[in-house]
Amino acid sequence: MGGRSREFTEARLAEASLSDLLPTEYRADAVILFVDRKPVFGVILEAQLREDPDKRFVWPVYAMSARARYRCPFVVLVVTPDADTARWAAKTVDLGVDCTWRPLVVGPEGIPIITDIEIASRDPHLAVLSVMAHGRDDDVETAVAVAAAAAAGTAELPEPFRMLCFALIESSLGDSARKSFEMLPHGVQFFSERQRQYFAQGEAKGKAEGKAQSVLRVLERRGVVVSNDHRERILACSDVAMLECWLDAAVVATRVDELFG
Repeated sequence: MGGRSREFTEARLAEASLSDLLPTEYRADAVILFVDRKPVFGVILEAQLREDPDKRFVWPVYAMSARARYRCPFVVLVVTPDADTARWAAKTVDLGVDCTWRPLVVGPEGIPIITDIEIASRDPHLAVLSVMAHGRDDDVETAVAVAAAAAAGTAELPEPFRMLCFALIESSLGDSARKSFEMLPHGVQFFSERQRQYFAQGEAKGKAEGKAQSVLRVLERRGVVVSNDHRERILACSDVAMLECWLDAAVVATRVDELFG
């Protein structure tokens, strides 16, 4: 076989089935899809605060899973406020033989500190990236100023995207900066309690949909016949706790009715 050789002390047979009985749920920080009547390109956005060896195994899965789902190219964009983490994340991932992969990485040196509202309004996407890169800096005053500028710069965006930006802004701040930002009058104006509740509902709905898909996948893998009515009932359920019970039952059930007993 071509490619770089690997030293080893033994060769052993491993499990031939490459799928888990209980599917692992992978969740990125954000997925941005570019559409021209159909998806044409996608970006998986990951905010990385420190080195995490597991991510170098998970990130390629993000890209390939999203590519298979949306039938278009995907890249993983890692944004980090730490220079050492940026260098670590940018290393090539060896997938075997001559196949390698690596994410796109933006570290603190590559993102300006934007505190001017006019500049943030002209380029709101860059303003949000500025918060993601510098929101956890030790300089709390600057972190809050960057967040305030980004919030103002994204205020005129369509509501669904604006709420996503606000969620990214808040999640990218350190504890002290987040508390200071939320105490500012404009912080309440740009991200109201109603919007927080709406965004939380969207997160809960997405989590329930993922659990429902996991239930169906386990049943299908085990050869349990699922009628259209049962499929609709599982997919319509929004109770995450109930779905988790159904997922546990799906591991041993021989009929779908056993899930609902």
